[in-house]
Amino acid sequence: MNTSLIDLAAGQPESQQVTDWADRIGWTVGLLLFVALLYWLMRQGWKWRALLQSDLPELHEIPAGGAGPAAPRLALSGRYHGSTTAGQWLDRIVAHGLGTRSRADLTLTDAGLAVVRPGARDFFVPASALRGARLDKGIAGKVLSEGGLLVITWEHGGRLIDSGFRSDRAAEHPAWVEETNKMSGGPIDAAAVPHDKEGA
Repeated sequence: MNTSLIDLAAGQPESQQVTDWADRIGWTVGLLLFVALLYWLMRQGWKWRALLQSDLPELHEIPAGGAGPAAPRLALSGRYHGSTTAGQWLDRIVAHGLGTRSRADLTLTDAGLAVVRPGARDFFVPASALRGARLDKGIAGKVLSEGGLLVITWEHGGRLIDSGFRSDRAAEHPAWVEETNKMSGGPIDAAAVPHDKEGA
């Protein structure tokens, strides 16, 4: 009798482990709250940085009819990776939309540099404000291959700014460095130039 009961029990399929849904839901909710907290802290940090940079004047708008009546010296399509205090590649500038990464179309004429950014704020750098250009590998926390970034230095509101761009055709970068430096008399040693205001 005992042997039959044992054999019968052995032949029964094992019951499936019961899922602790309350525990799983608790972990999921906790993770979502943690992610939301991180996002909120990042947003607050971004707003605080923008507040500290509120002394930066409004950016120049692109003149009506483009960057001027003259034929473009150069043009490229690519990405805008951000702007920083010149010579300080982690000191991101976020005021007036400069912190927003986006697609960008650049046009360089005798009048200056026009930066058209679909989905973000366009801006214009007058020729008199250009301070030079160079090839680099990183800006505003974005790191690319050596020489993979076109960095244009310009002055606005008494502050030197580095803006990083990457063309869809990286072979165009050297021509931009040469032409921008020819127009501006650059490049300059940004690290050796004092700033009226330090970035956040």
